Amino acid sequence: MVDHLSKEKRSWNMSRIRSKNTKPEIIVRSLLHRMGYRFRLHRKDLPGKPDIVLPKYRTVIFVQGCFWHCHKGCIDSHIPKSNTIFWKDKLEKNQERDRRKQKDLAKLGWKINIIWECETKNLKLLQKKILKTLPKRM
Repeated sequence: MVDHLSKEKRSWNMSRIRSKNTKPEIIVRSLLHRMGYRFRLHRKDLPGKPDIVLPKYRTVIFVQGCFWHCHKGCIDSHIPKSNTIFWKDKLEKNQERDRRKQKDLAKLGWKINIIWECETKNLKLLQKKILKTLPKRM
């Protein structure tokens, strides 16, 4: 299947994809704040620059896009039909980098919580998932 957008238009679209302050990340931060947690963002001194860092609980949260980080079993996680070799390689490298950074954080004694983009659509379930790794504040 051939891409229906021109190379220039596709390049423009891809340049608009953010890596920080994404909508799912803002949803998680807002929920954490309402739950009474205080946190830091994108700490550069930690491996992988975690999206959310809760130093008091020695916990980091990564808010990951289902497509970009290959969320298994998710409808949004798939290899595009055009340029499949490029995408397969790129997405595999993303997964390998994620595993490496998480391993580095674990060695430093940090608890890691992965929140997927699709999980941010149901706030009650998201809150339960957060409370599995953090003590209740309310």
